[in-house]
Amino acid sequence: MTQHIYFLGIGGTLMGSLALLARESGSRVSGSDKAMYPPMSDQLAAADITVYEGFDPAQLEPTPDLVVIGNAQLPRGHPGVEYVLEKGLPYTSGAEWLGRQILNGRWVLAVSGTHGKTTTASMLAHILDRAGLDPGFLIGGVPKDFGISARLGSTPFFVVEADEYDTSYFDRRSKFVHYRPRTLIINNLEYDHADIFPDLAAIQTQFHHLLRTVPAGGLIVAPEHDEAVDHVLRMGCWTPVARVRGSQRARKVAKVAMDNGELWRAKQVSADGSKFLPQLNDTVLGEVSWTQLGLHNVANGLNAIAAARHAGVAPAIAIEALRSFQGVTRRLELIAEVGPVRVYDDFAHHPTAIRTTLQGLRNRFPGDEIVAVIEPRSHTMSLGTLRDELSTCCAAADGVYWFRGENIKWDLTEVVHASVVKAAMDDDLEHLARTLAALPPPKHRRHIVIMSNGSFGGLHRKLAAALKG
Repeated sequence: MTQHIYFLGIGGTLMGSLALLARESGSRVSGSDKAMYPPMSDQLAAADITVYEGFDPAQLEPTPDLVVIGNAQLPRGHPGVEYVLEKGLPYTSGAEWLGRQILNGRWVLAVSGTHGKTTTASMLAHILDRAGLDPGFLIGGVPKDFGISARLGSTPFFVVEADEYDTSYFDRRSKFVHYRPRTLIINNLEYDHADIFPDLAAIQTQFHHLLRTVPAGGLIVAPEHDEAVDHVLRMGCWTPVARVRGSQRARKVAKVAMDNGELWRAKQVSADGSKFLPQLNDTVLGEVSWTQLGLHNVANGLNAIAAARHAGVAPAIAIEALRSFQGVTRRLELIAEVGPVRVYDDFAHHPTAIRTTLQGLRNRFPGDEIVAVIEPRSHTMSLGTLRDELSTCCAAADGVYWFRGENIKWDLTEVVHASVVKAAMDDDLEHLARTLAALPPPKHRRHIVIMSNGSFGGLHRKLAAALKG
């Protein structure tokens, strides 16, 4: 008999992707969430998965074989959680279900870190796919090369975006401790998720738990210049470590005992990051010329090449694959072009991500006007934890508009007054769209980058319509 799995919180990136994997595995799948939005709602509909907006006990009749409970806005007191507990239904977390049912026995390539997880995981899956390895993957976004966020694949290789956020209301460990990777990328490490972590040290403890799950025959790909990552490695490491310098200047850092002597670096990097030469120790391996922008993506690409090599993919094949890499939706994605104005949608969750994205665009278009439009919606930014960094993270832009949504717990005028570029604040989406559309014509070209880790009320579509109108 076909197993029925019900996903509570199915609209989230992780949970929706897990539902797709469960459906592809042959299970009957249904689920609910407070609200559903593209692109996940579109993917679930295409997979013939029954989805409900809002929870009703009737959705669990007849009783499913298993309830998978997400971690986003699903605490004790949620009617779905309380119903499952009261009725004694079998349940688990999304991360634990993934680890036990999908990743068990596979060669897991996990991509972790504060920034670049989605893009790097997408690059790595694309490389393995182009190498003919038909990997499975679960990614916190939609890679344009695949058009879906998750698939099972037909070989042992599975690429997973490994998030440090906690697993569920009943499991406060980071999700990634359930994944048990053989190949682990740590892109970088900064303070984030201020709603659950009191400081960076608490996050480093979770990353050290992750290190403890990687076998001695595996590989950790880590930056050479990140002291926060080095601290984690010095807490105890039992796996060889390959280092990535990216485009950063060499720094003198304390080595760890497990450094394996591999140093990956980028040579002859163009100002906008669109071209570079990957090099392993003293050997140049080829040239990457691609559509990606920013020096952060250079480091992401090196990480992906190094991890793919551990899985048996020759660097030359990986480099060729990156040349055709199309990117990820909502990562500086061009939404509309109306006359001299370009409108982009970008997933922004942290001041560092805002800074690197805008700098990459500035390096590509040094003479153009750049306007950032930011909703500081992530838990870390909405709580005001990094407000000092917000005043400087838009330095590469010509101006910035901050949107104060209902979840913002502090006064954004602090950032406006301290901003190093011209800044303004708005709390009305319709007015903001009209304001942006009515800006004086640019001297050459204007890039409006709409940045949020949520839907931003569809502002990019409102703006595109206003510009066309």
